[in-house]
Amino acid sequence: MAASRVCAVAELETDAAKRVVVDGIPIALVLDSAGTVHAIGDTCTHGDISLSEGFVEGNTLECWAHGSQFELTTGKPLTLPAYEPVPVFAVSILDGDIFIDPGERIAV
Repeated sequence: MAASRVCAVAELETDAAKRVVVDGIPIALVLDSAGTVHAIGDTCTHGDISLSEGFVEGNTLECWAHGSQFELTTGKPLTLPAYEPVPVFAVSILDGDIFIDPGERIAV
């Protein structure tokens, strides 16, 4: 698979998540307070809940339904009830646009 343009960095809000779908795979994009863009699987592994509807806290994205927090760089859940990680995808930025290849995972 080739990397697909998903949106411009300017479309992201700092410390908030945005849901995108690339090749049928839902992904949560997060622009952290340091200016780094993260891309993790958008579906909580505890339940079929969109993580992009949750809360960014530090280096985590929290599921709004049950409170599991997933680490943005590893996808690992840091709190229960989730115990399975979500995938983390490589992000490329070119001329202010974000590109993701869902076949290029950096974790899980």
